[in-house]
Amino acid sequence: MTVLIAGAGVAGLTLALSLHQLGIPVRVFESVREIRPLGVGINLQPHAVRELDELGLLDRLDAIGLRTRKVAYFSTHGQPVWAEPRGKTAGYAWPQFSIHRGKLQMMLFDTVRERLGPDAVRCGAAVAAWRDAGEGVEIDLVDRTSGEGLGSVSGSVFIAADGIHSSARATLYPDEGLPVWGGIVMWRGITRGPRFLGGRTMAMAGCKPRKFVCYPIEDIALDDGTEGSLINWIADLRLPSDYLWRREDWNRPGDRADFLPKFENWHFDWLDVPAVIRAASEIFEYPMVDRDPLPRWTHGAMTLMGDAAHPMYPIGSNGASQAILDARVLTREFLTHGPGPAALAAYEAERREATAKIVLANRADGPDRILDIVAERAPEGFDRIDDVLTREERVEAAAGYKQVAGFSVEALNARPPIVPAPG
Repeated sequence: MTVLIAGAGVAGLTLALSLHQLGIPVRVFESVREIRPLGVGINLQPHAVRELDELGLLDRLDAIGLRTRKVAYFSTHGQPVWAEPRGKTAGYAWPQFSIHRGKLQMMLFDTVRERLGPDAVRCGAAVAAWRDAGEGVEIDLVDRTSGEGLGSVSGSVFIAADGIHSSARATLYPDEGLPVWGGIVMWRGITRGPRFLGGRTMAMAGCKPRKFVCYPIEDIALDDGTEGSLINWIADLRLPSDYLWRREDWNRPGDRADFLPKFENWHFDWLDVPAVIRAASEIFEYPMVDRDPLPRWTHGAMTLMGDAAHPMYPIGSNGASQAILDARVLTREFLTHGPGPAALAAYEAERREATAKIVLANRADGPDRILDIVAERAPEGFDRIDDVLTREERVEAAAGYKQVAGFSVEALNARPPIVPAPG
């Protein structure tokens, strides 16, 4: 019988491609009527890139993203704190990518239609309810815009990959309420600007209450003919607890006046931050939110995956990467147990605790914690970073997060594939 998936995001589409790779029938249902390349930049870590490579997608990733070679941390004064190589430069067998989330989703969507057929993804069909039915499951579909019922579909299992505002999760946990806001608001934009730090670096400056993150997602030529980058950037500010982040849509147009003054003097020798902010064509405002880890994802013949299961702060570049790992582990369990409750239970047994650790680590600022320590110990800047934070402390912070998130170099390169290659 067919695996039924709610949500044509990174998680759902990766699962569809993975199941097709093994010859398992699958259908995807997406609530929006048209999938468009929305969003801003994200990073895909090597452990997720490995999975997409094993789906035959590495060339397609190279066509739409850039291979990240370094991550660099700077103080509020723009002083170097820590830098390390990334991707193949760091010794991984797979690269890390900086990529536009919308382009990634569209690439996965187009590949699904190419490999599975044009009807593999049904748009404009939200899953309104589900129920166990004999040895499988039945879902009810609805047009979310009109409220019109669209009938029912039967399958072997139902996978809810419908995002942080998952209606399936809300059905399972009706008292959970809104996502948890930790007090940080992010303004995000994309700017045509000069290349910085070699043109392949993800840079972070500041500390938790005030931080600027930026990285290139495309090489471009600037108007003066010089080499430039399409720079994805995020400006974080801690705001009072009574800030009305719920007053409009959670992804709304942002106003420079609300945050630019806090970054006005950040003219670093490696990047003019206020100039980058001013040059953005569009700015969007997001609350930095997640949800508490759940005690259970799987209920009979259904389970949660991706942001529906474990939404996390965008720290450490792990949201999309963990969704991809979910899809691959679940596929392996279908291969082992068949598409049924036993496979869902085995998937949850591996992934729920692992992702809960990342959610909690990201709440503690993940690898960016070294910036918070520097700000606490040297608020006015420093002459030598080793006098503020030893190299051993910096190495330990970076290595510890990779261990939690599952992408240490040695472990990733040594482990066998999650999903065995089709024989």
